[in-house]
Amino acid sequence: MKQYLDLCQHVLDTGIQKGDRTGTGTLSVFGYQMRYDLQKGFPLMTTKKTAFRLIVSELLWFLKGDTNVRTLVEENNPIWDEWAFEKWVNSEEYTGPDMTDFGRRAPVDEEFRVQYKVEMEHFKKRIAEDDAFAETYGDLGPVYGKQWRSFGTGATETGRQPIDQIAQLIDGLKNNPDSRRHIVTAWNPSEIEDMALPPCHALFQFYVADGKLSCQLYQRSADIFIGVPFNIASYALLIHLIALETGLVPGEFIHTLGDAHIYSNHVNQVKEQLTREPRELPTISVNMEGKSIFDLTTSDIVLTNYNPHPKIKAPIAV
Repeated sequence: MKQYLDLCQHVLDTGIQKGDRTGTGTLSVFGYQMRYDLQKGFPLMTTKKTAFRLIVSELLWFLKGDTNVRTLVEENNPIWDEWAFEKWVNSEEYTGPDMTDFGRRAPVDEEFRVQYKVEMEHFKKRIAEDDAFAETYGDLGPVYGKQWRSFGTGATETGRQPIDQIAQLIDGLKNNPDSRRHIVTAWNPSEIEDMALPPCHALFQFYVADGKLSCQLYQRSADIFIGVPFNIASYALLIHLIALETGLVPGEFIHTLGDAHIYSNHVNQVKEQLTREPRELPTISVNMEGKSIFDLTTSDIVLTNYNPHPKIKAPIAV
């Protein structure tokens, strides 16, 4: 994972201080690229423990076209909890303690953090048990799953229907592998305002050469400490799954970043990570027997030989 550590050092050394949507502040650079040869191992971070199970369940959630956190709550996956919770605490129905700016307040205010945890657990319990509540407050709008599997808003006067971009991608890779149009976009300007969070990993392109399947991702906004390790592993896993579906072998993951930033409250964590030596990369195996990638469950994907350094905690900027 030297490529990732080099990115961290580059941003610490050359990043410009910038404000941001969350009000946290960042060190930022614009334009950066990393390449990972998937034949050399699965690129899951070894300089800090990274929750592979969460990466798997989120990716399968995308691939199924789901946009409601209820599925993730049932999988005990908190990745998207804060964005759904924000929708709830900002609603007229919410009557609990003031949760304004919970993302910044919880890490520094012990009394508030206790309140926040109570409210979040209550929220997740209602999401899991109350169908109407989950439908209203668990749905994140037309985020990744909607765009990947049902791009567009419906039939128009031209008779066009929403596009299943992943199915289209798989068909194209099988039947016209040399095409330069193996592209999936999550960036849909007509629906950005309806999303809980506009897509950070906005567009990706697949490429076939010598029987190997590679993918390049353009990520418009890259949270280097928390988000990017997940993104690297998620797209590496996506390449593995699409390769299995199309009879190809995983090639490279090319990760191209737009605004690559370290949040101001992550700087010390990044510096700690830079003191650690990378370890041997793990491997994965996938049980595809009798299944397509759309049928997979988290138990079908197994990680082996993962021996990372301990986890480093840091707050999420919401």
